[in-house]
Amino acid sequence: MAGSSNDFSPDNRPSVWLCHQTDGPEIAHPAWLTDYERETVGKFSGPREREYLSSRWLIRQAIGKSAMVPPNHCCPVAGRPNASGTPEGWRLSLSHSQGLSACATRADSAIGLDLEPCQRHAQWQKVVKRWFSPVEQEWLFREDDSNTFLKVWTLKEAWLKATGRGIAGNLQTLEVRKNFEIYGDQPEQDWQAACCYIEGYLVTVVFRGSRPVWPEITLLEPPPHDFSLVDAEPIEASWEPLFQRTIRCKTP
Repeated sequence: MAGSSNDFSPDNRPSVWLCHQTDGPEIAHPAWLTDYERETVGKFSGPREREYLSSRWLIRQAIGKSAMVPPNHCCPVAGRPNASGTPEGWRLSLSHSQGLSACATRADSAIGLDLEPCQRHAQWQKVVKRWFSPVEQEWLFREDDSNTFLKVWTLKEAWLKATGRGIAGNLQTLEVRKNFEIYGDQPEQDWQAACCYIEGYLVTVVFRGSRPVWPEITLLEPPPHDFSLVDAEPIEASWEPLFQRTIRCKTP
């Protein structure tokens, strides 16, 4: 099964906006950066600098297209970009890796996003043995499939972002069992997860909702060389749905 990156539904489903990072020489930092962003990007150089600029450019595109305002009128809150500062009313989640940036948006509702290259799975057994629950260890080692591990990992990362927590000491707050039955430590009964492939990456979104739905996924043209905030056009791209799940509340 495949979907178009421009599939649209009018309901309040999560949206995921993606763009590829472009290579190039160092440039003057764009004027639209906030003071916090300017201070942060000043610590980077080379590919890491361009990755940061690409992700902040994408955040403004994502807010603008979600709120239907020009991107140059948009910015995230200072610090971790988990919400829009201007205009208000949007929750955000950011992920980037190896040349691709992604930003998930949702109107006034928790959301978490993680993306990983499909080939990133070196020494995954060590991660499972050290950080995963005994239940997870048992079925993951039995399956012995690095791609299965990667799906579990992105679920955990997206869950922690959606619930506002870091990795340290929290990876087992979400337990993923065989066939991707998912149990979390939050009492609410409306947590959902969706996982798909796009552009050679695994993309997982965790959000609050009454039922599992596929996010609206849009690949945008890459940022211009000078990172000017022109309204980016969508690029047609296919994606492959993998699974949707309701996250059940794990009893103590």
